Amino acid sequence: MKLYGAPMPAPNPRRVRMFLAEKGVELAETPLDLMKREHKSPEHRARNSLGQVPTLELDDGTMISETVAICRYFEETNPEPPLFGRTAREKALVDMWVRRMEFILMTPVGNYWRHAHPRTAALITQYKDFGASNVEAWAGAQRWLDRELAAGGPFIAGEAYSMADICALSTVDFAAWIGLPLDPALTSLNTWHERVSSRPSAAA
Repeated sequence: MKLYGAPMPAPNPRRVRMFLAEKGVELAETPLDLMKREHKSPEHRARNSLGQVPTLELDDGTMISETVAICRYFEETNPEPPLFGRTAREKALVDMWVRRMEFILMTPVGNYWRHAHPRTAALITQYKDFGASNVEAWAGAQRWLDRELAAGGPFIAGEAYSMADICALSTVDFAAWIGLPLDPALTSLNTWHERVSSRPSAAA
């Protein structure tokens, strides 16, 4: 089994590393140099036609891509501790919050990264006005999540740490790295960030 990924600050490979750390699963990552475009090489596109990381290669040659799909594989093969919930209700809530983290949190961060950040200017055609417009969208997403955390439990999906927290933490930390830090006035969001960042898996 091989896990193809990339080191910090790449958020998606980090999600899988954090998930594995929470599970206590030891699997060395085979890193690809994103700056050298190794993930776009013919060799890697044979594993993942979209040229993305992470990609998990199983012993039988099956290739699994997309972070949640990879993590679900490990949830099934290593069910403890559960990171997608135990009951039908918990599983539905975790799935709901994972989707929200990807669409509401990651979308403005990804748009800003692609269209407003100097590191990506040489890689794609940037629409800078559109990219810059995502700064306010990110601010609004933070305010929304702060309200949700204030009304809910200590973690994104309630009382238990889950895949939703992993998705959120990887997004928030990547946002800070590209110049979109958390608003320090948002108490509940910052308290959550401190809580999940103190877990050993956050260093993965």
